[in-house]
Amino acid sequence: MFDQESGIFTAADSGASSSEWINELLLGMRLSGLSYRRVQVAPPFGIRFDTDASCAQFHFVAQGPVILRLGAEEQVLETGDAVLLPRGGQHWLLSSPEVKSRDIEQIDALPLCDDFSCVNECPDTLDGTPPVRLFSGCMQFDLGGMQPLLTLMPAVMHVGTLLSRYPEMLPMLEAMAREASLERAGAAGILSRLADVVAASIVRGWVECGCADIGGWIEALRDPRLGKVIAAVHREPGRDWTVAAMAAEMGSSRSVFAERFRCSLGISPLGYVTQLRMRLATQWIAEKQFSIDQVAWRLGYGSQAAFSRAFKRSTGQTPGKLRHG
Repeated sequence: MFDQESGIFTAADSGASSSEWINELLLGMRLSGLSYRRVQVAPPFGIRFDTDASCAQFHFVAQGPVILRLGAEEQVLETGDAVLLPRGGQHWLLSSPEVKSRDIEQIDALPLCDDFSCVNECPDTLDGTPPVRLFSGCMQFDLGGMQPLLTLMPAVMHVGTLLSRYPEMLPMLEAMAREASLERAGAAGILSRLADVVAASIVRGWVECGCADIGGWIEALRDPRLGKVIAAVHREPGRDWTVAAMAAEMGSSRSVFAERFRCSLGISPLGYVTQLRMRLATQWIAEKQFSIDQVAWRLGYGSQAAFSRAFKRSTGQTPGKLRHG
């Protein structure tokens, strides 16, 4: 099974099927809100978001419509729609394509708590066109063992593509619409938690029913022989992995294994091991406050110095700087 405390698999999972490995890897996914905004605006309006590429951006339309523009692409979001931009980036929410926009950070907002604020730029009642009500969240997005999937995800993930398969998401969206439209006690906390759950459900739904079409990493997991190697590396990231050892897990020669691995995942076997170790190290140091010696030992490095060199070479900073930063 996947141990959320350590971030790795336990040996009891060695006989798991490829679909079970995918389910276990999903347990390492973390979506945690950094900031949330409830927005009420009257057309015409344009709002620009410059979300850091290391974060995801979630938008829910409690009362629409609104145009989402990302690059040259535009799509209309209707009332009840929710989208997740897993890699963030610059994008706009508009009442019409030609309207001028303002940076969301420059719009006056009333803080309700540390990470939740409200923007209200229209009266409660308007003559004619009703206001647009939005709920947006900037989220820290960590896929744990599935981090290679992040670069393969679409720029915009739409909840509408999942509702027929996951009808249980509809009550959550309806609850978000109610909480975003009513000034009720505790709405900030309820909205933010619902947003986290809906965003995570969007990712899970895409993995379960959509991402097989992209090939690459997820297809490697579904391959019984390659999937066995990947699961073994995640179970024992501190093992002295060599190409020969991984080829033995797959039951093939080193040359055949290395070529198949690189063709499927776009990275060398040892490069994959290093990437996994550095992601785990970052999580253990920054979030779990493990000592650097402890992390070095868990990940199979002979000394703290050897681990520190590898960490700086991979991430550009020392483990000590990460801890104190």
